Amino acid sequence: QLQLVESGGGLVQPGGSLRLSCAASGFTLNFYAIGWFRQAPGKEREGVSCISSSSGSTYYADSVKGRFTISRDNGKKTVYLQMNSLKPEDTAMYYCAAEPGKLCGATMKGHEYDYWGQGTQVTVSS
Repeated sequence: QLQLVESGGGLVQPGGSLRLSCAASGFTLNFYAIGWFRQAPGKEREGVSCISSSSGSTYYADSVKGRFTISRDNGKKTVYLQMNSLKPEDTAMYYCAAEPGKLCGATMKGHEYDYWGQGTQVTVSS
């Protein structure tokens, strides 16, 4: 059974850093693109970052460019989202999602991903 489990969220002060992990089980991560999405209360879900199966293509939302870095370790079946210079507006539930064979394009849409984790909360506050 395909499963994605996010971890690494928490409470951090503005300017701080967190590294989120998305651990995959039940499938071969190598063949899947992984996307990170976030949703804050009362707001629409936002695509944050994507990495293709071969790491050949990535995507970052304008709001996180230069601050977030996505990476993957297929041997550990884990995708990471390193988040630096965090801002209060980064506060949200963060989800990872998987889709086989997908390339990361110029946008991210949730309906393009079939498999989702349960999410990890990130709160940026002083």
